[in-house]
Amino acid sequence: QVQLVESGGGSVQAGGTLTLSCASFGDSGIGLCMAWFRQAPGNQREWLSSISTTGSKNYRDSVKGRFTISQDNAKNTLYLHMNSLKPEDTAMYYCAARWGDCSSHSSTYNAWGQGTQVTVSS
Repeated sequence: QVQLVESGGGSVQAGGTLTLSCASFGDSGIGLCMAWFRQAPGNQREWLSSISTTGSKNYRDSVKGRFTISQDNAKNTLYLHMNSLKPEDTAMYYCAARWGDCSSHSSTYNAWGQGTQVTVSS
């Protein structure tokens, strides 16, 4: 079983930068796809980015070029570096894990963190 703990959220002005972290505990990360999702009030949870077991990265179009996913396997930590933040990026951000191939569907992920709030003001 994998436990995930996010950190790094906060309040920034538009155009600002934040880096989110997701520490994983429990089962080895070998074989895990790791991903970031977000959910704004009244909206469905949406996939942002994922990194596969081979290091392949994918991004949602709306964040491509602004967000970068990375991981430090030695620290069992996943990151999401966010640049050029916009007010529409305001949401609760979650990291998630699933065994096997990556997916953009939240229902296929087995482990979730508690979330970290990101608020971007104009």
